[in-house]
Order: sequence, then structure tokens, then C-alpha cells
Amino acid sequence: MAERQPIPNINIGQVYDQRYADAEVHYEALGKLADFFGRNMPVHRHDRFFQVHYVKSGAVRVYLDEQQYRQEGPLFFLTPPTIPHAFVTEQDADGHVLTVRQQLVWSLLEAGQGLADGQQISPVCVAFAELGEELREEVQRLDLLFDQLRSEFAANRPGREAALSALTRLIFISLLRLSARSLKAQPARHEDLQVFHRFNGLIEGHYREHWPLAQYAGQMGVTEARLNDICRRIADLPSKRLIHDRVMQEAKRLLLFTGSSANEICYLLGFKDPAYFSRFFARNAGMTPSEYRQRKAEDKEEAWR
Repeated sequence: MAERQPIPNINIGQVYDQRYADAEVHYEALGKLADFFGRNMPVHRHDRFFQVHYVKSGAVRVYLDEQQYRQEGPLFFLTPPTIPHAFVTEQDADGHVLTVRQQLVWSLLEAGQGLADGQQISPVCVAFAELGEELREEVQRLDLLFDQLRSEFAANRPGREAALSALTRLIFISLLRLSARSLKAQPARHEDLQVFHRFNGLIEGHYREHWPLAQYAGQMGVTEARLNDICRRIADLPSKRLIHDRVMQEAKRLLLFTGSSANEICYLLGFKDPAYFSRFFARNAGMTPSEYRQRKAEDKEEAWR
């Protein structure tokens, strides 16, 4: 069995949006991040950053340091710095993702404020449907604050950095107030999670080589049947679908964020026949690569109007 790989550390500002590589606050819509990173986000961490996923709609399966949650939105899950986490969101799931340097949050955790015990914040998952009526106003405030943050982040108005910092602090105050109502984690077998995370790591390293499922299973020392069973229990997806989804994620990313032609993308992804690549893409996306690129361009123009 190959040596186990370390859990990757992802800096959103460097990997996704280099315009904000040194920013204290980074915001993006959940759907747009999913277009870039995929709906199946393998285990990773964010050193020196807190991250919040506010899922307004759709279902999500979340793994916070081996604690498992399966829930319908609206909900949020909060991951403190260095905490390993992974998640799978449904295709229609959308919402907000906020990534914040830890120093900005630490200022809220001073003794006497009652928001947390020192600088120790545990990973939490909070479903709004499980909250009582007494917290309804707090949820409404959080919803409004995220909308204001999205607007402020997209604009270039005077005082932008100060506004983002103030809105982020207010958001975290609401999050910490609600965090006491975190859902109880569902049991997940440690060895199953290890196999699932290892499988995702191998996919990341070899999806361009189009390994057959038997090769992945053999590399991990498990049967194809066991691998498929674990993937269905952890992600509610068959193992082959996870492989195809990673190929599709990269194809969509290249179509959206580069000027490469469909034929060039075909070869970059290890396909030998552009016609086969087009059929593969259409089977998984419901449209050809060129139609997908055109549709997304039209959606972007519409959003700017």
C-alpha cells in the first residue's frame, strides 16, 4: 500500500482568487466555489483561517474531523483553523462561503464576552430547522448580514476593508451565539472514512490517467464491492461517479476559467478522442462543452445587468 499523503492545506486567496491572496476576508457564493472545486470536496484544512459554509438550500454531507453530519439546508458549518474537513453538496445546493484570517475572529473571543472559551472554538454544524423560536431573530440577522457582506465584497466603495471587517465580526457573533445548538454528530466508521479519503486522494492524482476502478481498489487493498459500498454510505454516490465527477469538475473549470478550446481540454484531461470527450461531457452535464461555456457566459452577463 502506498504511503499515506498529508492532509492538503488550501489557501483560498492563493488557489482560487489571487486578487485577495493577502486579504483578511474572502467571500464567494457556494455554487461558484463548487464550479471550481467540485461538489465532492475531499478532506482538507485551512491553516490560520476560519471558514463558514452557510448552505441556504439543498442537502449536504459534512465530515468535521471525522464527525459526520447529513442535513438539509438552511444550515451552517464552521471549521476552525487546521481542522480537517470534507463535504459533499447536492447539485442544487447554494449559499455563502466565508473565509477569515484567525486574528480577526480571535478579537471576539476575549474573556467576559461569553462567546467562546478563550480561543478554543470547536467545529460545529447548525441546522436552522432545529432552532427554537427564540433564535429566529438571530437567524434573520445572519441572513441579512451575509447578503450585505456579499454586496460589499463585490463592490469597490470607499471604506470597503473596514466594512468587510465589521460585517464579518457581526456575522461571527451570530454564528457563535448559535453554535451552542450544534447538531449531534452521526456515527461514521473511522476505517471507512480513511478508505474514502484515500480514494479521493488517489482520484486527485490519477483522474487524468483514466484508471479503471479495479486499479484504484487494488492500490488500496480493498475489493471494488467494498469500495463502492463505502462511497455510497459516506457520499451517497457510487465510486465510479466520484471519478467521473472529478473529471467533469476539471473540464468545467477549464471551460470557465481558461480560453482553451474543447479539443485542447480533451487532451489535457487524458482523452484521446474529442468526439468521445464531448459525448462524455454531454452525458454528465446535459449539454456539450461549447454549450456549457456559452450558457455560463450568458449567466454571467445577466448577473452584471
